Amino acid sequence: MTSRLRLRVMGPLRLWRDDVELHGGPRQQQCLLALLLVRAGRPVDMTDLITMIWGDEPPISAVNVIHKYVGALRRLLEPELALRSSGSYLLRHGNGYRLMIGPEILDLAAFRHGVAAAKVSVVAERPEEALERYSDALRLCHGSAGGALADSVTAAAAFASVDGEFIDAAVGAAKVAVQVRRPAEILAPLRLAAELGRLNEPVHASLVTTLAAAGHQAEALAAYRTIRERLADELGIDPGRELRMAQQQVLTQNVAPAAEEPVDVEVATPETGAARWVPQVRPAQLPPDQPMFVGRAFELSILHDLVAGMRDRNRTSPLVIAVDGMGGVGKSTIVTHFAHQVADEFADGQLYLDMLGHEGEEGSVSAGDALRSLLYALGIRASDVPDTFDALTGTYRSLTAGKRILVLLDNVRDPAQVRPLLPNSADSLVLVTSRRPLVGLAASDGARLYRAYLPDLPEARELLGRRLAVLKSRAFDATDADTLDEIIELCGRLPLALAILAARLSARPHLSLLSVAAELRDGARRLAAFPGGRGISDPRTAFSWSYRQLSPGAARLFRLLSAGLSPGITVDACVSLSGQDPHRTRAELEELAEAALVAEGDNGCFTSHVLVKAYAEELFRATEPPAEQHAAVGRLLQHYLHSSLHAEVVLDGYRTPIALPPPLPGVVPERPASYPEALAWFAGQRDVLKEAVRVAADLGHGIVPWQLAITMQPYLEWFGLFQDWEDVMCLALRAARERGDVVGEAHVLRSLAGARRFFNANGEALDLLGAALRIYAEHDMFPEQAMVHVDFHLVYSALGQHELALASSATATNLNRSAGNRRAEIRSLASNGQSLARLGRHEEAARALQQALDLNAQIEHRHEDAWIRVAIAQNLAKTGRVEDAVDQLKLAAEAADEMSQGPYRFEAFRSLSELLFSVGDMSGADEAFEKAREVLDSFQDGGPDHLRAGIRCLAEKLSRRRGAAR
Repeated sequence: MTSRLRLRVMGPLRLWRDDVELHGGPRQQQCLLALLLVRAGRPVDMTDLITMIWGDEPPISAVNVIHKYVGALRRLLEPELALRSSGSYLLRHGNGYRLMIGPEILDLAAFRHGVAAAKVSVVAERPEEALERYSDALRLCHGSAGGALADSVTAAAAFASVDGEFIDAAVGAAKVAVQVRRPAEILAPLRLAAELGRLNEPVHASLVTTLAAAGHQAEALAAYRTIRERLADELGIDPGRELRMAQQQVLTQNVAPAAEEPVDVEVATPETGAARWVPQVRPAQLPPDQPMFVGRAFELSILHDLVAGMRDRNRTSPLVIAVDGMGGVGKSTIVTHFAHQVADEFADGQLYLDMLGHEGEEGSVSAGDALRSLLYALGIRASDVPDTFDALTGTYRSLTAGKRILVLLDNVRDPAQVRPLLPNSADSLVLVTSRRPLVGLAASDGARLYRAYLPDLPEARELLGRRLAVLKSRAFDATDADTLDEIIELCGRLPLALAILAARLSARPHLSLLSVAAELRDGARRLAAFPGGRGISDPRTAFSWSYRQLSPGAARLFRLLSAGLSPGITVDACVSLSGQDPHRTRAELEELAEAALVAEGDNGCFTSHVLVKAYAEELFRATEPPAEQHAAVGRLLQHYLHSSLHAEVVLDGYRTPIALPPPLPGVVPERPASYPEALAWFAGQRDVLKEAVRVAADLGHGIVPWQLAITMQPYLEWFGLFQDWEDVMCLALRAARERGDVVGEAHVLRSLAGARRFFNANGEALDLLGAALRIYAEHDMFPEQAMVHVDFHLVYSALGQHELALASSATATNLNRSAGNRRAEIRSLASNGQSLARLGRHEEAARALQQALDLNAQIEHRHEDAWIRVAIAQNLAKTGRVEDAVDQLKLAAEAADEMSQGPYRFEAFRSLSELLFSVGDMSGADEAFEKAREVLDSFQDGGPDHLRAGIRCLAEKLSRRRGAAR
């Protein structure tokens, strides 16, 4: 039986499953959950999460801590979740997360759904229904969002935005309640809204008028006095116009303002300059609403909230809302739908113009032509239209002065097209759509900018389902759901693409969904699935409008970016890809971002929509010569290889750097200068490096795949990314064998053995190491043979075969001394000591381990410090020197933390917990156990099975001892 989950974030965070309340975990974990809930359905970047939880001073382990909390939250939300599964709620998105929770589970989602439905009812002139929907939504709030979980300014702002949504909804509900003469029903949530918005004048004005409408005149006047005194005491200001008007309405017992009557306007004729009265026409030019419009509740709610801000009587100019976004994302559809919803609020009419901005400067509508069209719509005769631009502007401003007019300007090219068309009235609304963000319009005219994003998967399903539901000739059932979801994702959830596919299925009733999905999977022909033609704006055409307006350099970079690897490309990688000057490349990237052909994430990576990338790839293949195609891919792969090598050298100087040929001209590798910078570089590039190994293995040119894979090993190992380590090495092994590169094969075999050892596949690891050793021996590669023997020691130790382990480490020590490799000798000496200790030869072990520790200190090589000290502690513990062993394990944990060596840190804390448990220090054992578990949780998929089994066994031992003590 499926359990029922309920989550509340509108107030203190609370969770229930089947009416049993759950504990959300540590405070920071609860804060993370609350922040994801307030942004439910939207991706939250890792950088944002870190900033919201810790502010400007996050710990070094912040990313790992968040991964740990995410794992715990997944298990909390879905206790039956399969191992290594992300579940259905908390999903990975880029380098962050997206929480997919619907209104049936989350109070905030239900609240937003209810408020959006209420606004629809208001527009449809069903106020009684609107009030019921408002009331149901408002009952869901139980206080300030998130309770007191916010520990940073950004987290507080995120929670405050939810409180703001509730406040705005309460004000909207109060207006409806007064209209239908049921004001008392909304007083409770309105009072709560006033508590949340202590200095919010609109909500207090609404409370004053609603109290009066409910017959509580004395309380209404008291509420006014309270907010007036609060404003004076805390802000040193008097109440604004809205609050004063509310008080006046109470005093005059008039809570419903009268409507204004339209008047005619006096304008000058162009021939004589004489004044002439022009009768006011109420234009109604909005294009028809999309009959199959669905979803977009979040976007519509934002637009409604912005328009609600027009209540501010301090406004001196019209409200301008400019919605931008990529071609085909649905900007015009959303804005047109919204315009129809609010049209009745603008009693003097609605104006519409398609500015044809996608046609470029020559093909778009000039401001002068636009003014003439608007004047015609407002009733000016052609003979009375002025000739000069200034006169056109003046006449338009005269006709719109003081009016409540809605103006929709679609497909705007730039701010210069818009400015002359702004009505001369603070009560008017201007809605603008554009491919590019109209930053100049925001800077000089106070426009509110909003970017239209792609719908999420549920909304995209609804969009496609609504269009397919009208097809009488075919039916879709649950068996088609997975295929439809795949089609939606292959379309990148682009509304234009989904609409065309639905129309195509309508025109070809026998076309199967499987055939469509297969066509879309073929990246080279993906855009062919969307047929264009006369009167049809298909994705290719929509993207071409933006592409044709690019500068030549930006157009070339756009084509080259089709060779970029998932999940995104940094500016530095773009510089190598283009082979051009860094400043020029950055400028061209900014141009592409403004054109909505690429998007820059919070992590500094640029990405393209899947269909935009397919369009760029078409252009790349058709425009760039084969030699340049080959060179561009080579430059990009070499950028990652050389950058990764530089980062690896910073991380682990013990490893012998791979000898690489010089990079191609134009390649500018990145060079992390410090240990933290190298770690951060690998963290940011991890996914793209994996993809680079795969691409290089598939293409067979650009770089040698195993070389890149080997440079990644230290980072993957130390951060517990064992599955990634294995996957990358398998790709590299295939490529090395296909190329007949036996030395490369040996390097990969040895590394792959390490990954398999972490999964406790020790038999496989021995076979892989044996194969690598044979190749190294055939090529007289003695340092590499020494490293293999150290690895043999680790595997034999794990198998409990300590005599064989000692023999392997002794062989490694001799080889390293013969080669004069002192750094490698540290590891082999420590391995000797560890095996001697396990064989009960404690004095010999102590000498070998101390020798390794001293040599490590002499050459200042901190990488082996943690491992050596764990071995020393284990030897000390067996000789009864428990306190000294504890000290060594604590030093080992500190060293591992300093070097970000997760496996060593885990082993130090696990051993410390075991040791303290053995001497009865339960408090210390518990503390060390929690730290060990925290490290293990930070590993990929929560760590390998045998490590999780071991930590569970330790937990049971600790639990039994605590139970016995009670």
